[in-house]
Amino acid sequence: MKIRTHLESLPPYAPIEPFEVLSARLGRSPDQIVKLDANENPYGPLKVVREALANMEFPHIYPDPESRALRKSLSEFTGVPAEYLMAGAGADELLDLLMRVFLEPNDCILSCPPTFGMYSFDAELNAARCVEVPRRADFSLDIDAIREAVEAHKPKLFFITSPNNPDGSVLDAKIIDELLELPTLIVLDEAYIEFAGENLGASLSRIREVPSRENLVVLRTFSKWAGLAGLRVGYGAFPLWLMPTLWKSKQPYNINVAASVAAQVSLEHTDELAKTVEILKSERTRLMAELQKISYLKPYPTQSNFILCQVNGRDAAELKAKLAQEFGVFIRYFNKPGLRDNIRISVGRPQDTEVLLTALERLKVTR
Repeated sequence: MKIRTHLESLPPYAPIEPFEVLSARLGRSPDQIVKLDANENPYGPLKVVREALANMEFPHIYPDPESRALRKSLSEFTGVPAEYLMAGAGADELLDLLMRVFLEPNDCILSCPPTFGMYSFDAELNAARCVEVPRRADFSLDIDAIREAVEAHKPKLFFITSPNNPDGSVLDAKIIDELLELPTLIVLDEAYIEFAGENLGASLSRIREVPSRENLVVLRTFSKWAGLAGLRVGYGAFPLWLMPTLWKSKQPYNINVAASVAAQVSLEHTDELAKTVEILKSERTRLMAELQKISYLKPYPTQSNFILCQVNGRDAAELKAKLAQEFGVFIRYFNKPGLRDNIRISVGRPQDTEVLLTALERLKVTR
């Protein structure tokens, strides 16, 4: 017996670990850990969502394979007709679904690193290539280089993120317009859009344009703004011509009952969720101001729920390790092209910020 050849050399994706694993490793209880490494909402689901989960009517029955009730709620929230919408077990499932639908072996996708690592991972998982057009030093896109890459490689899909992960920059509307003129399917990942602009990102989102465009997909998630990362629920808006193939290609019961209930109840209380988002945006402003005071850090502007920092004059990997081992503070570390000696810090609660800042202050002098 032999597995698919290309999978033998595929490096595994490095996921973030949960509280219980970190707790066991450090010998610290979960309440002694400050988890700022995965851009999760530290406030978690709304109280009304927790109550709904505790009182689910039909957890013993298979869920609706078309997520009709959830898609109706999503349509009301986004302004996009339900027939253009599909829910997924996180936006990650929809990323993988798109690649399985479009990519033959040796086909290619296009992405602009530094960005979300799942694009290249899923492409390689599907025996395809990821052609990369690096961002400039300020994380802006090199439009001329993108045009050249599209012409030369003819990618089936072009994955672009706004706000971008890991730096939090938002694409200018004119740039997105230029991208939409390219002869490829644009997959706009708006996982963090609720933290940008106004009205939970509605002022910047392009999701309402999907019904009028043949080459635009917009993906979003409940993981960040709604605090449902552990339940795995996201959604996308797709051109109508693509929907029949997506429906027959996805797993039939991909959204479990708990995730569906949590997402629907969240959408019934968006005003309350918006207050939580504003609290996090306010804390982001405070955290940015404090990080700018730390001599060995250079934080980058952001419109998301995290802040990317260049680490200067010391080893970023060592800084990450000491924060975890000595203070129970977990952050993300990057050391790859475009992100040499960088750390990314998720925005937490005020008390999380205080623990982090105290630790960074104590670590000013390298031990």
